[in-house]
Amino acid sequence: MKHFRHVLNASQYSFAGFLRLLHETAAQAEFIFFAVLLLIYALVGATAEQFAILTFLFLLTIALEALNTAVEVLVDHLTNEFAEFARQAKDLGSFAVFCGLTMLSLYSLYVLYSHL
Repeated sequence: MKHFRHVLNASQYSFAGFLRLLHETAAQAEFIFFAVLLLIYALVGATAEQFAILTFLFLLTIALEALNTAVEVLVDHLTNEFAEFARQAKDLGSFAVFCGLTMLSLYSLYVLYSHL
């Protein structure tokens, strides 16, 4: 029973994190981007494997966005003034999200090219 409660609590924390992430403009844009890509993949006749890879890359990107948001929340809590560590932390988080979006975009360009 202890493990079941642990899994239930972890699920609730994860869902709360998901709801918090939905308040971020960047995450909203990423969800819209994913929905548009799903539609495009359907229109070009992408394979089930390609949809699966797209979904995996999206989940990776949204996980990076969640971590980036967590870094920003912590940094904003630590200092209200300019601090070099704060700028670097936020820049690194942004770069991680950029890398995820780049992987997602490059793969999608490949899928589009292979179906044209």
